[in-house]
Amino acid sequence: MAKIHELSENLTNQIAAGEVIERPASVVKELVENAIDAQASRIRVEVQHSGLKQISVQDNGSGIAPDQVDLAFMRHATSKIQDEHDLFNIATLGFRGEALASIAAVAHVEILTSTDGQTATRAAFAGGVKKFQEDAGSARGTKITVGDIFYNTPARLKYLKSPKTELLKIVDIVNRIALGHPEISLTLASDGKVLLRTPGNGNLKQDVANIYGRKVAEKMLTVENEDPDFTLYGLVSEANLTRSSRNFISILLNGRYIKNYQLSSALLDGYGNKLGGKYPIAVLAIEADPLLVDVNVHPTKEEVRLSKEKELSRLITSAVTEALMDEDEASPLFQLTPFKDKTQLDQLEFNLKPNVVDTRRPDDFQLEVSQVAEPEGKTDITNKKETETKETKETAEKKENKQEEKEEKTSAPEYVDLNQVREDDQYVLTKSWDQHVKEQTALRPFAGGEEAASPVTSKADQLLRQHLPALRLLGQMGGYLLAEHGGDLYLLDQVAARRRLEYDQILASLEKDENYQQDLLEPLVFDFSVYDYQKLKDQLPLLRQLGLEMEDFGQNTLLMHSYPTWLKGEVTVQVRELLDQLLSSRENDGKSLLKLVAAKAAESNVSRRVNLTGAEAADLLLRLQTASDPYRDASGQVAVVRLSQNDLSKLFKKGK
Repeated sequence: MAKIHELSENLTNQIAAGEVIERPASVVKELVENAIDAQASRIRVEVQHSGLKQISVQDNGSGIAPDQVDLAFMRHATSKIQDEHDLFNIATLGFRGEALASIAAVAHVEILTSTDGQTATRAAFAGGVKKFQEDAGSARGTKITVGDIFYNTPARLKYLKSPKTELLKIVDIVNRIALGHPEISLTLASDGKVLLRTPGNGNLKQDVANIYGRKVAEKMLTVENEDPDFTLYGLVSEANLTRSSRNFISILLNGRYIKNYQLSSALLDGYGNKLGGKYPIAVLAIEADPLLVDVNVHPTKEEVRLSKEKELSRLITSAVTEALMDEDEASPLFQLTPFKDKTQLDQLEFNLKPNVVDTRRPDDFQLEVSQVAEPEGKTDITNKKETETKETKETAEKKENKQEEKEEKTSAPEYVDLNQVREDDQYVLTKSWDQHVKEQTALRPFAGGEEAASPVTSKADQLLRQHLPALRLLGQMGGYLLAEHGGDLYLLDQVAARRRLEYDQILASLEKDENYQQDLLEPLVFDFSVYDYQKLKDQLPLLRQLGLEMEDFGQNTLLMHSYPTWLKGEVTVQVRELLDQLLSSRENDGKSLLKLVAAKAAESNVSRRVNLTGAEAADLLLRLQTASDPYRDASGQVAVVRLSQNDLSKLFKKGK
């Protein structure tokens, strides 16, 4: 049996440091919380090389007396509790007396502190050992500089992420602390560049604007509620301002950022079914009697135990519900029926300028009858469509004549009238009509020859054709298609099938980098938090591949000059959702991200079933044969179900 012995002080310090100091962000958290406990009103955090080289935290707090500097770096030495009764009535952020000792055990630390702003003390520690202490001069407060973190525990360096990721962890920690203490001016700088600065005037909405952007702050609603045990105050976003993850929910208990699933769920319950599977942006500050809170659960103090947690959850839910109801009542009626604003009309007019898009079909363009190979049995349908098109054109011409008489125009307009809906096919928006006509006439059924009759397909396409045979449409029922082949019955979910085709089309354009883009008359401005802004700056090349022409505008802002035409609906909303998808994705390689974006775009573009004509339904069945996976959409939802004759016999219990 091995002999039992007592561990050395240096080793026990390093073990204890592992419980508190996991990464550079942990150092920042502990030092900033100490500064807050010292009644500081201004705190400045500076990091070099994402904190791996150096971290500096300076405050204007009460400082440390010269004869207590050694005690500050000893384990289990603190000024914040006196006896066991104080342990259950903690009103400070730090109390365990491990922060400075743990940091000094794994890094080089230098402290400069003054209690009166006239005389100061400078001291240095490394590996838990004091190197020197001397008199110096300094303003009132404390400045602690931490360098070469984990220099004596190199194994921990292997578990750190990239410098970019470590910097984002620091940004996230400082953001949460700033939201919990709007009365304190916080500054964060990285390699000499300021990433965050809050005014410290107590205005929470202004802090939200500095962290998440002005446009987000404008859509935040105030929540307030209280009962005999808890006081709640904060900001929550409107129901139409959402994100794809919980990362934008900050719950602060007595100024301390905590993680609590029960309270987060209570916040979401306040929105009811308005979020649609998304998450809001929220900052909830909760004041509670310290006797109801046990923060001595985990060394990092992010996890706490709460008495009367159910009562607090109900308080949060009711506060959020009331804030949303007040917003609905305050909304003017015209917001419920938005009209097309001038910006949209200006954009359409910009699209139709002669040097941007030519909308007139060339006079000399026509297809010879011999070029068009009409399938047998389609003559009646074609004649019917031609008759309907002719009637539609006559109707449109009558509308044009009435409009011209009303406005006393002497000549027909060359381009689409912005104030009149055109129902004919004379005007087609395209970047290059001649180029598209050339491309289309080279395809079947226009092009002749043997090559046109036998389109080239890969082995994979041929294999997929064998898996999904040519189906004969039987009919439609609700959002489903019924088809048959060889006596087998096929049931198709129309929405899932269309999403698969949409996904294949978008992914092919992304992989070939052949995105058709829509230029904007005026660039759209997107504000982000420092955390998201730093991540997206590295993704600008990928965004260009997706068809989003965005540039860095500084101040946590990106400008978008154009977007891909496969984005449907409200552009700002769709782009924001796409960017949120990128930010919340854990995929690292570009190909996986492209598939993720294509799947999300397909789901957004094809959101509900539509009434298909017989020809459209037959065309859907035909195109589905060449899909990458005709049996399910990109999210895995089943698109095709096959019932063989044996399956049908079993259903009806034949042969028994």
